[in-house]
Amino acid sequence: MAAHRYPLRVYFEDTDAGGVAYHANYLRWAERARTESLRDIGLPHHLLMERHGSLLVVRRIEVAYLRPARLDDALVVETRVLKAGAASLEVGQDVLAADASGKDAVLARLKVGLVCVSQESLRPVPLPEPWRSALRPSPAMGAEG
Repeated sequence: MAAHRYPLRVYFEDTDAGGVAYHANYLRWAERARTESLRDIGLPHHLLMERHGSLLVVRRIEVAYLRPARLDDALVVETRVLKAGAASLEVGQDVLAADASGKDAVLARLKVGLVCVSQESLRPVPLPEPWRSALRPSPAMGAEG
């Protein structure tokens, strides 16, 4: 799966009184971007639930906040699969903003561990096809450290 880009804007509701994006919003934006990346490859969450009785749930998240997002900034969340196991995924997500030179500046970097679980038992189950094949990391991306 190639890197997916999800555009968004920082609204007043996303910020504190100083116009700086509240740290928890990065988690919401990353969740939306992961959801849209699956939808864009034709494998939305609801199909995983309906056809296989499975869910992808967050097991852990690491976030490095590098620069603040501010009111009215146009951002992009870039999502890529770093590792895929039988029942788990590790996803890298960068929250980006165009700097004055027009290049993307990394505002936050997330590493998200996901696990596929049964809806009934909430215990890990193998990631079903075609999700397993579609979510393999591309060789060019490799693992990031």
